[in-house]
Amino acid sequence: MSETDIKEPREGSDLLFNQSLEKGLAVLRAFSAQRRTMTLAEVAEATSITKSSAQRMIYTLEALGYVRKHSQTRRYQLTPKVMEVGYNYLAADILVDVANPFLSELANITGETVNLTEPYDQEMVYVARFVSSKFIPIHMPIGSRIPMYCTASGRSYLSALPPDEARAQLQATELIVRTQHTRTDINEILQVLETIREKGYACNVEELFLGDMTIASPILNNQGMPVAAVHVVAPTSRWTQEEAEKRLGPLVLECGRAISNSIRTLT
Repeated sequence: MSETDIKEPREGSDLLFNQSLEKGLAVLRAFSAQRRTMTLAEVAEATSITKSSAQRMIYTLEALGYVRKHSQTRRYQLTPKVMEVGYNYLAADILVDVANPFLSELANITGETVNLTEPYDQEMVYVARFVSSKFIPIHMPIGSRIPMYCTASGRSYLSALPPDEARAQLQATELIVRTQHTRTDINEILQVLETIREKGYACNVEELFLGDMTIASPILNNQGMPVAAVHVVAPTSRWTQEEAEKRLGPLVLECGRAISNSIRTLT
């Protein structure tokens, strides 16, 4: 989670909006790989709330079992109970259940790591993952988020949107140069989306992480709108782009279509 993910509590006249709940969730979201443990003062600073509010939120979250204080350092950290919320989402997500057999088959056929991602704002969130025994340059556990604009899964999703909606999503995104290969020009990305529409799958080479290449295809609902994307990891240490597109592209495309057809029968 980046610094910009922590938002100040809302202000306004919405009588139904519960600011205390918002602050409590902001405290939970403030913990990350960069903030594994925090003092009360650090919690207040990270969430832009007062120290007294942070104390009330931490006390309540600790009483409920979502946060604990280290007995020696006196610093707070999350507990595994926090994972209940994410697990409940995955357990209730019918798409994951439907997709898993197809993802497993794709992983077995390709011998590479296969992932399912779903959109949230201008990012794709990992919701299912079948990990190969082979080396992969980047570990992306369930719940990880990647930007749409510079990833195969994100671009495959964008390519299935109406062009005006895809442009709007890109315009709402902070286009950051992640590597020397990252495309950040909106018109250039839109041209890439046109190519993806023609092929049915996206190929991304080292635009987010060096050494990382992925092939992705969108998953469509019964209205023909994208709801997710499936992608296979093809590290540049094992694959050239030409080989990956020739051998993996049709398989990923077939997997995406199979999942799409399956969820259409359920909705």
